[in-house]
Amino acid sequence: MFGKHSNTGFHETLPGNHIKTLCYGAHTLLVEVRLEKKAQLPEHKHPYEQTGYLVSGRIRMNIAGNVRELESGDSWCIPMDALHKVDVLEDAVVVEAFSPTREEYIKYKNDNDIVS
Repeated sequence: MFGKHSNTGFHETLPGNHIKTLCYGAHTLLVEVRLEKKAQLPEHKHPYEQTGYLVSGRIRMNIAGNVRELESGDSWCIPMDALHKVDVLEDAVVVEAFSPTREEYIKYKNDNDIVS
């Protein structure tokens, strides 16, 4: 499977949080998230390891009480079942991988961007 770049097909899952699944397989799933300044991702946890890269912007991330302000080029890895949350300090673009595949995010794919 290949994913082609486009600016269409994003889904707003929370206010100021727009997500699109780029590509996925049996064990991983890759998403692009576009975040608006002042948006918040409330504290939550899930049974997925989540590794991310901040393409642009600034965010404040709290992973299990460890708080960091991140800027373009920074990355992170959130362990399975770790409480985490995000405050968006500037408009931001994030690319994240989930393992195992986060099945409930497959619906956020844009069929026009997926090439077999």
